[in-house]
Amino acid sequence: MSRDYRFPDQFLWGAATSAYQIEGHPLADGAGPSIWERFSHTPGRVVYTDTGDRATDHYHRYRADVELMSKLGLTSYRFSIAWARILPDGTGRVNDSGLAFYDKLIDALLEKNIAPMVTLYHWDLPEALDARGGWLNRDVADWFAEYARVAFRAFDDRVPKWVTLNEPWVVMDGGYVSNVLAPGHCSFREAPTVTHNLLRAHGSAVQAYRADGRNEIGLVVNLEPKYPASDDVEDLAATNRADAYMNRQYLDPVFLGAYPEELLAIYGDSMPEIPSEDWPLITTPFDFLGVNYYSRNVVRDAPDTAPLDVARVRQSLHVHTEMDWEVFPAALTRVLVWIKDRYGDIPLYITENGAAFQDPAHVTDGHVDDPLRVSYFREHLRAAHDAIEQGVNLRGYFAWSLLDNFEWSYGYGKRFGIVHVDFATLERTPKASARFYSEVIASHGAVLAGA
Repeated sequence: MSRDYRFPDQFLWGAATSAYQIEGHPLADGAGPSIWERFSHTPGRVVYTDTGDRATDHYHRYRADVELMSKLGLTSYRFSIAWARILPDGTGRVNDSGLAFYDKLIDALLEKNIAPMVTLYHWDLPEALDARGGWLNRDVADWFAEYARVAFRAFDDRVPKWVTLNEPWVVMDGGYVSNVLAPGHCSFREAPTVTHNLLRAHGSAVQAYRADGRNEIGLVVNLEPKYPASDDVEDLAATNRADAYMNRQYLDPVFLGAYPEELLAIYGDSMPEIPSEDWPLITTPFDFLGVNYYSRNVVRDAPDTAPLDVARVRQSLHVHTEMDWEVFPAALTRVLVWIKDRYGDIPLYITENGAAFQDPAHVTDGHVDDPLRVSYFREHLRAAHDAIEQGVNLRGYFAWSLLDNFEWSYGYGKRFGIVHVDFATLERTPKASARFYSEVIASHGAVLAGA
């Protein structure tokens, strides 16, 4: 007897993107430069010397892209605003041309009955603010709140759901510790300061929304469940360290009002003094949590492997994506249930889930078959449904990504899209995974019961 995988009637079916990865023309019409504009143009930072200068040209092709979303049956679209498009200097002067672009995009979505979910920050800090210390400067919380208020005033009449930050852990670890993302620092001692200021900025934006907003606002985190390589005490302790660093670093503060104990030990004297008034800000209640899930991580104790004394144990018998991420859908169910058990019955959205596989660069017959991605979506959507059956308040799913795009320091070499983009012609071609996802949406998940 086959299982019933139908999702709740009001479940949101979406896809997600980010501004620098798809829009192109990052300096057009009065916009200011972001840290990614500088980083991508710095030799050696991005493979193939790729930049987001053109990306997929969504800046000019947004209407066609919205039409494509409509044909797929999407009921929601998650995208980000480029901060420097609307505040070229990060604060102060507002660029009306930048606001106009997002005005037109939002209106185009609503014309097709596609609900916007707008992310305020997806990694592209204005360069002018980075020059003032960026996420290392406590003033960044005030800068972010100012920017957020501009966006709320302009768009909140048409945007039902807002996101403050996308993946603050990646902002911190990729941009300030491992030197692989903008702004390109390599200092573990900066990590706790960046983390704390990100959390303060999130709280400041939520408080600004509580003053002026009328809908919902949330936070999006990337979670990677940690599994011990063995039952040895050392491996279990290593698993807890890795979990505290990646998964609890941003959730414990906003929900429990404290950093994980393991994290305090990891950071040691790098941990800044925290003024008591910061905690009411950081713990300001918000409306939903977004979870970006791609893979799990099996870890072992690895002394003298800075900074966590933890090493990955690759599961060689399992399928891995082009990013070398293990395909392990069961961990999605596990992490969603874990959130409910640890933090309460919070409305949740899977705000990113997807995979990069080896797709052809060019389409010759009008079709792009991507069976591994189809399988990935099928099994992860089933895992999401399993979480609902276990009592998780899951309200939507957003495939990453709508389009093949600029994959940060990997350039255009990693394809996550359900829609193929020929980067020479910018022609869009829905892949087999897009057709499959469209069938999932049309059936409200019933087709997941098939083979």
